[in-house]
Amino acid sequence: MERIKVILVDDHTLFRKGLRMLLDESEEIEVVDEASTGKDFLKILEKVQPDVVLMDINMPQMNGMEATKEALKQHPSLPILMLSMHGEEEYFDKMVDAGVKGFLLKNSEVEEVIKAICTVFRGGSYFSQELLLGVISGRNRRNNEEAKDLAITEREIEVLKLICLGYSNADIADKLFISHRTVDRHRSNLLEKTSSRNSVALVMYAIKHKLVDLD
Repeated sequence: MERIKVILVDDHTLFRKGLRMLLDESEEIEVVDEASTGKDFLKILEKVQPDVVLMDINMPQMNGMEATKEALKQHPSLPILMLSMHGEEEYFDKMVDAGVKGFLLKNSEVEEVIKAICTVFRGGSYFSQELLLGVISGRNRRNNEEAKDLAITEREIEVLKLICLGYSNADIADKLFISHRTVDRHRSNLLEKTSSRNSVALVMYAIKHKLVDLD
């Protein structure tokens, strides 16, 4: 089985090297390169084509948000996962707009990191559940904005909750005993009704407007 090619981008050498060692021990992942700044990453991207990128938010010279925007201009379909710490939730909306596929806490277990990489490699999105609940809590404190009447069905709400919990389309189909094609249709309807351009934006919309209860 061909392994998923990953580039690590983080300015903390000890963290980067440790994560690389753990990922390289897995059967699914191969770390093909690493960078300590956004600028170094973009140079690597000129000669190395990864399957997935793990990107730190705060770095010197060029931060993760700027590097992500530049990388996606050149490679629009490149799956990028943000490595975040608690307290960096203020960046999330901007990163979603930039086109990232999800967020992981930097203190996540390696099993969760591997799961997230595999999920976005297969075309899904991934949110660390601890991070997601933190975002929900913070936004509930700041506002009580309700969604306009979107005419979302009960089944669509069920699908939306599972999307927010990080389930793939195949997993949702199995859990709800419906076909993969039906899940695709529900997801498309949700994207259209909420004017979200991807699944990550859909999750953030659901959080902001309290469309689902994830407690």
